[in-house]
Amino acid sequence: MGVVVGVVAAARVGWWPNVVLAVGTVVVAAAVWRFGRGLSVAAVVIVAGLCQVPGLLHAPITSTDAYRYVWDGRVQLSGHSPYARVPLDDSLAQLRDPILFPGLSSTEKSGVTSETPQNPVDDPRTRINRPLVPTIYPPVAQAYFTVVALFTPWSAGTLGLQIAAALLAIALTWLLAVQNPRWAALWGWSPIVALEASNAAHVDVLAALLITAAVITAVKRPKLAAVFLGAAGSVKLLPLLLLPAFRTRRPIVALGTFMASYVPHLFAVGTLVLGFLPGYLNQEGFDDGSSRSAILALLLPPEARQLVAALLALALAVLAFYRTKRDPLALTCCWLYGAALLIATPTYPWYGLPLIALAALARRPEWIAVPIASYLAYASFGHDTRQGLIYLAAAVIVVSAITIRRRFVAESRLTAALSPANTGERDETHRPRDLGRAR
Repeated sequence: MGVVVGVVAAARVGWWPNVVLAVGTVVVAAAVWRFGRGLSVAAVVIVAGLCQVPGLLHAPITSTDAYRYVWDGRVQLSGHSPYARVPLDDSLAQLRDPILFPGLSSTEKSGVTSETPQNPVDDPRTRINRPLVPTIYPPVAQAYFTVVALFTPWSAGTLGLQIAAALLAIALTWLLAVQNPRWAALWGWSPIVALEASNAAHVDVLAALLITAAVITAVKRPKLAAVFLGAAGSVKLLPLLLLPAFRTRRPIVALGTFMASYVPHLFAVGTLVLGFLPGYLNQEGFDDGSSRSAILALLLPPEARQLVAALLALALAVLAFYRTKRDPLALTCCWLYGAALLIATPTYPWYGLPLIALAALARRPEWIAVPIASYLAYASFGHDTRQGLIYLAAAVIVVSAITIRRRFVAESRLTAALSPANTGERDETHRPRDLGRAR
């Protein structure tokens, strides 16, 4: 909790808190690894709840996404669609308030209509990012925004979403703690989780909860697990990357759940249901690889690294498809999700929240290096080479840990195989005396 307080305090005085957060996350992970044995479910959950408190005392500091969440929920409650209307649309002027629109009152005209050409730029009159384009968030996320908006007064701003995200993070801590309290602390006590849940209110916390529920229920209730995975994909699209790992667990149900969530919006707004998603993918460099795949960018030009990234992603999907019968599902999902982040190298740290949950579930703490790297890369935005080296360092840490673990396991198995109990050889140092034979 002290790390979170330090991060929030650093943000208040203008220091970028990424390095503090990265160091704090390493310290927490090391403490869990060294001293986590013997923790109870209650202790882990209580401390996780305390970790969420500091973030609630400050407005979001890592991004302005929460303001868009508030707006989307408010627009839906008014009977309009955030896929069809942009935040600065004057037809929605009655929904403005001083928190979301500090420079534009409900009686002033913005000069923007639904026919205004889309332009993904910010506007100083509002805290909502990209206020000239519609939303990109899928339907389950929209349903979540709407429910929270229903119980949150306008004067509370983002606080309702911050509290909701904190509760989701605590619920996920409990879900993990039921499996193993020690490893649940890796999620529940993480400074990254505390900052991105109770402070930034990122919807990725909901995606992490649904992914974890899918993995836990997959063995006994595969259909329910598939529903959870499809719902997670309808919060953020990234969880759909895990479909190859669920090939024996009703992936068609997962895809059906995902597509079914779009049906009501499709009837309401038609093809506008995609919102700004195509434009977002173009702006973020997913179409040509210009600002993605920072590790590959150290060696390859944009057009080449786009192709190589696609081939690597395909290879990972095939590998997960065939390994899912041999390895635990949590382990497969962990390395598949983590490797996808290393290929795409997004500069938004909160994308790594589901990976932290999967690392806790799979008991693979080395994958925490990837979300940590994303924070350092976030602070290095605009320095492509530095971002690539940061992510490359994370990849080296992960590969090194995997290699050391496999070598240790191999040596342990070899030692066990060569032990006297397994070879049938008599241990002369413990040979019983033949008391009945005459000397």
